[in-house]
Amino acid sequence: MLRSLIAFCLSRRLLVLVAFAAFLGLGLAAFATLNIEAYPDPAPPIIEIIAQQQGQSPEEVERYITIPIEGSRSPARQV
Repeated sequence: MLRSLIAFCLSRRLLVLVAFAAFLGLGLAAFATLNIEAYPDPAPPIIEIIAQQQGQSPEEVERYITIPIEGSRSPARQV
Protein backbone atom coordinates (compact mmCIF):
# COMPACT_ATOMS: atom_id res chain seq x y z
CA MET A 1 0.00 0.00 0.00
CA LEU A 2 2.69 2.49 1.02
CA ARG A 3 4.95 1.46 -1.85
CA SER A 4 2.20 2.08 -4.39
CA LEU A 5 1.49 5.52 -2.86
CA ILE A 6 5.18 6.44 -3.02
CA ALA A 7 5.42 5.18 -6.59
CA PHE A 8 2.35 7.20 -7.58
CA CYS A 9 3.75 10.39 -5.98
CA LEU A 10 7.14 9.94 -7.63
CA SER A 11 5.67 9.26 -11.05
CA ARG A 12 3.33 12.27 -10.90
CA ARG A 13 5.44 14.86 -9.12
CA LEU A 14 3.77 17.84 -10.74
CA LEU A 15 0.30 16.70 -9.66
CA VAL A 16 1.51 16.20 -6.07
CA LEU A 17 3.20 19.62 -5.99
CA VAL A 18 0.10 21.35 -7.40
CA ALA A 19 -2.13 19.59 -4.84
CA PHE A 20 0.27 20.59 -2.05
CA ALA A 21 0.33 24.21 -3.22
CA ALA A 22 -3.48 24.25 -3.46
CA PHE A 23 -3.87 22.91 0.09
CA LEU A 24 -1.28 25.35 1.37
CA GLY A 25 -2.94 28.29 -0.39
CA LEU A 26 -6.41 27.34 0.84
CA GLY A 27 -5.10 26.94 4.39
CA LEU A 28 -3.42 30.34 4.35
CA ALA A 29 -6.53 31.97 2.88
CA ALA A 30 -8.70 30.37 5.57
CA PHE A 31 -6.29 31.51 8.27
CA ALA A 32 -6.25 35.06 6.93
CA THR A 33 -10.04 35.29 6.99
CA LEU A 34 -10.34 33.67 10.42
CA ASN A 35 -12.42 35.79 12.76
CA ILE A 36 -10.46 37.14 15.73
CA GLU A 37 -13.23 35.92 18.04
CA ALA A 38 -12.07 32.39 17.34
CA TYR A 39 -9.27 32.99 19.84
CA PRO A 40 -10.67 32.88 23.38
CA ASP A 41 -9.81 35.58 25.89
CA PRO A 42 -7.70 33.82 28.57
CA ALA A 43 -8.66 36.35 31.27
CA PRO A 44 -11.79 35.30 33.16
CA PRO A 45 -14.51 37.87 33.70
CA ILE A 46 -14.05 39.56 37.07
CA ILE A 47 -16.70 41.20 39.22
CA GLU A 48 -15.81 42.70 42.59
CA ILE A 49 -18.59 42.52 45.17
CA ILE A 50 -18.17 43.98 48.65
CA ALA A 51 -20.54 42.40 51.17
CA GLN A 52 -20.88 43.68 54.72
CA GLN A 53 -23.19 42.59 57.52
CA GLN A 54 -23.18 44.20 60.94
CA GLY A 55 -22.86 41.86 63.87
CA GLN A 56 -21.37 38.94 61.95
CA SER A 57 -17.80 37.70 61.97
CA PRO A 58 -15.80 37.62 58.74
CA GLU A 59 -16.21 33.83 58.59
CA GLU A 60 -20.01 34.11 58.84
CA VAL A 61 -20.10 36.82 56.15
CA GLU A 62 -18.04 34.58 53.88
CA ARG A 63 -20.18 31.50 54.59
CA TYR A 64 -23.66 33.07 54.41
CA ILE A 65 -23.22 36.00 52.01
CA THR A 66 -20.03 35.87 49.92
CA ILE A 67 -20.02 32.19 48.90
CA PRO A 68 -23.72 32.15 47.82
CA ILE A 69 -23.21 35.35 45.78
CA GLU A 70 -20.10 33.91 44.11
CA GLY A 71 -21.94 30.66 43.40
CA SER A 72 -24.86 32.42 41.75
CA ARG A 73 -22.59 34.64 39.61
CA SER A 74 -20.08 32.00 38.52
CA PRO A 75 -20.44 30.86 34.88
CA ALA A 76 -18.81 27.52 35.74
CA ARG A 77 -20.77 25.53 38.26
CA GLN A 78 -19.16 23.12 40.75
CA VAL A 79 -15.76 24.82 40.56
